[in-house]
Amino acid sequence: MLPLPGGKRSSVIQLGGRCLVQEEDGMRVVLVAGVPVFQYHREDKAAEALFVALAVECRWAKVGQLASGLGLSRVTVFRIRRRYEEGGAAAVAGNKRGPKGPRLGKAREAAIRRWHEEGMSATEMGRRLGVSPAPVLSAMRRMGLEPRSNRAKARLLPLGESPAAAQRTSPAPQAVEVEAVTAEDAPGVAAASSEPSPVESALATLDTDPTDRTLDRAFAAMGLLQDAEPLFAAGKSVPKAGVLLAVPVLVASGVFAAAKAAYGTIGPAFYGLRTSLLVLLSLALLRVKRPENLKEYSPAELGRVLGLDRAPEVKTLRRKVTQLAEHAGVDGFLRDLVQRRVAMRSEALGYLYVDGHVRVYHGRADLPKAHAARMRLSLPATQEIWVNDADGCPLFFVTQDAHPQLVSALPGVLKQVRQLVGGRRVTVVFDRGGWSPKLFEQMYQDGFDVLTYRKGAADPVPENAFRECAVPGTGGKVRMWLHDTRVTIGPNDFEMRQVTRLTDGHQTRVLTTRADLPAVTVAVRMFDRWRQENFFKYMRQEYAIDALVEYGTEEDDPARLVPNPVRKALESELRKARAEVARLEASLGAAALANEEGRRRTMRGFKIAHGTDIGIPLREARTRVERLVEQRKALPQRVPIGSVKTEVVRLSARRKRLSDALKMLAYQAESDLGAQVAPFYARSLDEGRRLLVAALHSAADLEVADGELRVTLAHQSSPHRTKALAELCRILDETETRFPGTTLRIRYAVRP
Repeated sequence: MLPLPGGKRSSVIQLGGRCLVQEEDGMRVVLVAGVPVFQYHREDKAAEALFVALAVECRWAKVGQLASGLGLSRVTVFRIRRRYEEGGAAAVAGNKRGPKGPRLGKAREAAIRRWHEEGMSATEMGRRLGVSPAPVLSAMRRMGLEPRSNRAKARLLPLGESPAAAQRTSPAPQAVEVEAVTAEDAPGVAAASSEPSPVESALATLDTDPTDRTLDRAFAAMGLLQDAEPLFAAGKSVPKAGVLLAVPVLVASGVFAAAKAAYGTIGPAFYGLRTSLLVLLSLALLRVKRPENLKEYSPAELGRVLGLDRAPEVKTLRRKVTQLAEHAGVDGFLRDLVQRRVAMRSEALGYLYVDGHVRVYHGRADLPKAHAARMRLSLPATQEIWVNDADGCPLFFVTQDAHPQLVSALPGVLKQVRQLVGGRRVTVVFDRGGWSPKLFEQMYQDGFDVLTYRKGAADPVPENAFRECAVPGTGGKVRMWLHDTRVTIGPNDFEMRQVTRLTDGHQTRVLTTRADLPAVTVAVRMFDRWRQENFFKYMRQEYAIDALVEYGTEEDDPARLVPNPVRKALESELRKARAEVARLEASLGAAALANEEGRRRTMRGFKIAHGTDIGIPLREARTRVERLVEQRKALPQRVPIGSVKTEVVRLSARRKRLSDALKMLAYQAESDLGAQVAPFYARSLDEGRRLLVAALHSAADLEVADGELRVTLAHQSSPHRTKALAELCRILDETETRFPGTTLRIRYAVRP
């Protein structure tokens, strides 16, 4: 594909899909996507090591490809990479052993100068002198002589003289020559421009067969295609094509616009930014929970649904997730998504539900423990704080490193909430894990209202003080027995409203700072917190939100405070000592009760009789308890984790955070579809999501005609479900959504 002009002999080393090394007369030129970026002599091991380090750092090639292509071991490649990360290019070159001065002598250097004037190459000079070209090049650099230029022209694949449509029909495409830039023009490594070249700007998809995208893949490998344009083929009963129902709500969410603004591009690729996001979201909606599950699906069948010849497979999908997660624009992308969701759901932000979710870890890394309530155990885990709106739909989440209690995590979460909602006053609903009268008072002063359960013992309310209230929206079928009063809590006597619910003799107390709401509304909003618990359960089952995305760890903050393990061990010993004291005191009491006064009429005699077996051990046990209490007072309750462990690590969070955010976006899209179909499906509250899951997995007929992508879904399991789906198709048609990356308007219908 890249012949040398003049028919010169050369050898090519292919390093992956985009990088190759072309060698001529011992000089090697590295081309990435057809652009020369580095050159060195085959015998110059220091320069080769620098190229290996840069290739790994810039992701021109993988470790295995470099090792096999250059005849190195993987250990050597990893060693070069480590030296480069620790000390840069100087560390890669290393300190040369042996003499540091000129080795060729004045006579040989004079010959080199003469041969250089005659235009002789360094390779030929080395052959005549009986040395390798490396010392010749070194001598030339010392003498200020410029090596012979290796400028060449690389001929690319033929390009049509017009963009996509003309190129597909052109029988004799015109070849375009691009002059390569060598290391002579830009010493060291020539950085590729982030701006698309004129060729890239003019280049759209060149393939006409939707099932064969060979040409587009070739141009992507050469760095001339940023993203594959979707091409759809007509077909009957295409499996999984029902997932196209989600495209309008995904486009309306702004995910593609947010990604374009934050990322710009993720580099030349067949599966570019837009395509990668659409694939990840579609797979989440199809319940492909992990990249490994792609092995169970046909890439060709999934590709037909997305306008591709093949969907990405496991390794490609993992690589794309890593690339998106480690990109500098990922934080802006996630922040933009949340802001767009807040703007769309502003009416549901009057109440925000906040709760922690513990994700248990079963790997080998030594992680701190957290209490998993559903298992009633403390296990190695990570904790996330989720914020859901009034309808139970998630807005955003915060990954906690140190597994704090909800009460210690709330202030940081509320700062992010304030940035999103502005000066608006919202009610924050949470469980007893956030109990803190001091925090409640601070939240109220900061413009947040509190709604939570009361923690601790309290005086019961007389049952005759409760009154019966009908729950709104139930037609009087659901009723509650409630009591409403004002109470003060905490050392500052902070006044709050307490609404108590009576159920079968059990009283549940709810505290709030809202004085404007009816008591029944306060109770209903508090007990609606179980929507968030149901959300966690649904996400675990349907989206595998607890699954590990990566197994790697990263360094944690060694100054992070953790419970003192020495104090914990001392407290365990103290409990045993106190238990021993209690046992001996009980024995002493039992002996006193059974004492025969005829034998021991005085306490002196009783103590003498039981001094060896009870009295002396009891005094020693009490002394031991006092000593342990003094030792515990001298120990701090919390210490830096770096003083406890030699290696402080945590799970890598970047890929997990992106994966959870995309799954959250898929859940939001599913919720939006459910809200649109609810008026036409009587059992939407109980079966609405199951109807949507079945529809997303349905087969559909695809047809491309008159600038439209027509999606005709198969009928459902029953007439009333088919009718509800037909109404949903009608609503989605009215959005006039165009498929991302195309001008095709999507039309939906259901077979009769």
